[in-house]
Amino acid sequence: MSEQVHNRLAMVRAERKVSRQSLAEAVGVHYQTIGYIERGQYNPSLDLALKISRFFGLPVEALFSLEPFRPLTDEVYGRNQP
Repeated sequence: MSEQVHNRLAMVRAERKVSRQSLAEAVGVHYQTIGYIERGQYNPSLDLALKISRFFGLPVEALFSLEPFRPLTDEVYGRNQP
């Protein structure tokens, strides 16, 4: 069984006001695939993760991780530093 890939895709997509449909068209997948990725029901291939990252102009590790992401407020404001 493969490990779950955590992501911030829904948050970034909403922040940038990008629909699932337009992101899906830009990276060559069905819009439902974007929803499955956002809900953690599907791990993107490396190719797809890189295409999504390129679409948003972000490093892949800003969107996807094998470890759960810390809350963004913790990262921005420095709370709960390990």
